[in-house]
Parts: sequence; C-alpha cells; structure tokens
Amino acid sequence: MLKRICDFIARWMGVLVLVSAVVALLWPELFSGIKPTVINPLLGLVMFGMGLTLRLEDFKIVFSRPKDVITGCLAQFFIMPLLALLLTRIFGLSDELALGVVLVGCCPGGTASNVITYLAKGDVALSVGMTGVSTLLAPFLTPLLTWLLAGHRVNVDMVSMFLSILWVVILPIVLGLFVRKGLPKFTERVVAYLPAFSSLAIAAIVVIVVSANAAKLMVGGLLIIAIVMLHNLCGLGLGYLIGHVLKLEHKKRVAISVEVGMQNSGLASALAAAHFAVYPLATVPGAIFSVWHNISGAIVARLYSRNIK
Repeated sequence: MLKRICDFIARWMGVLVLVSAVVALLWPELFSGIKPTVINPLLGLVMFGMGLTLRLEDFKIVFSRPKDVITGCLAQFFIMPLLALLLTRIFGLSDELALGVVLVGCCPGGTASNVITYLAKGDVALSVGMTGVSTLLAPFLTPLLTWLLAGHRVNVDMVSMFLSILWVVILPIVLGLFVRKGLPKFTERVVAYLPAFSSLAIAAIVVIVVSANAAKLMVGGLLIIAIVMLHNLCGLGLGYLIGHVLKLEHKKRVAISVEVGMQNSGLASALAAAHFAVYPLATVPGAIFSVWHNISGAIVARLYSRNIK
C-alpha cells in the first residue's frame, strides 16, 4: 500500500506542485510560521536520496567526458541571459522588472535541476557536474553578464556560493554514496520511495517560496508571469535541441535541457534584494521563476522519463 501511495505521488508530481502553489498564494498566512531557511536542508535531504542511487563510477564518467559538462555550462550562460534580454525588449518591461528577469537569466543552474533530472531519468551525474561548475563560474560570470545586459554590476560572494553548493549538493550526495556502499540492503529498501519523497520536498519548497512572496507575486501581474514561463520553456527546449544537434544520447539531452532551463532563481531574488534595494520589483521574476520552474520541471520530468531509450 505504501509503495502504491508513493508511486501515485511521484506520478502526479506536477499536479501536487501546482495545487501547493495555488494554496500558498491564496492563503499565505497558513504557512507564515515556516521560515525560508528550511529550503536548503530540504534540498540537502533530496540530494542525499539521490546519492543513494549513484555510484562512484557515475562521477568518473563526468570527469572523463568534460566536453559534456563544458557544453552544458556554455549553453547555460549563453542561452538564458540572451533569452532574458530578448524577452525584456520584446515586451518593453520597466527597468525594475527587466533587471529581475536578466538577473534570473544570468544565474547558474539551480540545485533543483538535479532533482528534476533524477525524476526525469536523465544523466544525474552530468547534471550535478554542470550545476557545480556553473555555480563555481557564477561569481565571475553572473556580475559580468548582468552588467553587460542590464548596465549594472552585481557583487557576488564566491566563497558563500561555493560553500552553498558544497553543503547542499556535494556533501549530501557523498554521504549518500557512502551509505549505499556501507548499507546496501538498507539502500535497496528505500530507493523505491525516493521519487515520492523528492516530489513532496519540491512541493514543500514551492509552498515556502510562494507564501513568502505572495504579495509580490500579486503585484507582478500576468505579463511578468507569462515572460517567466516563456523564459523557462524556451531554455528547456533549446537545451534539449543543442543536445540533439550534437547527437548526444537522450539522458544527456535531458540533463542539459533541465540544467539550462532551471535557474538558481532564489539567488536571483537574493541578489536583487541585496544589491538593488531601490528596485523592489526586481525580486518578483526570481520569486515567480522559483515556483514555475518546479511546475514545468515536474511536467517535463514526466515526459522525458517516458522516452528513455
């Protein structure tokens, strides 16, 4: 019975995330006691679960094929920033909202992309490698690209970003790998329930983000929501297209697609609040992206997982 419930949750992840977002948006006071600080621990637990499904050989493959990682990172910092600039000009956004969209586009891939790649049955090790590399490059490329595209210089603390990816992604995965090696029977029992746990964790993260930014999301309006959705969907599509053009296998295409389309939008909102306080609406695109890319990620995970070859 428990296995059936978990299968049902994983299968209907997109609906679960959407319902969670709507409830948090309409009744944010229900979740006022939940602090955003629990987001990283939640992601860390999901990453630990992912680690239970990986082997050291998976990471050896990443380091033996740096071309794949470099391809993904180049796509990440080329497609999304230019898409952001193009959309802000096509729709004539105000300076505040345009800055927010550009910030989202210039940020590295988010840790949630690893979770979605895992659920989509893509190349998780490649996704983790691209997230790590793009995050390490972000202290240099995010300020530069934001300055080039939005006319502003953004100061990013490279050490804190490095520690974030270390504690939230790398360490939990390493722990998961050790647990798998030391407790193989335990790992076999829990692996079947991990997709459902990941789905619930993502839904919880969406609730936290939406409820904390409900007022800003209402102010942003339908136009900025549509732009954020287009930004994400175009990134997902172009990422997969690049993999297709390069004749990569389906799992690699999925990893690149998800990594390109899903941004560290929480970082974008944080940078907007910290460095552009005079433009309060600049935090809105990041908040909307945080919700939408988990919904779209759940949908494409379901679609991609059906096309494993």
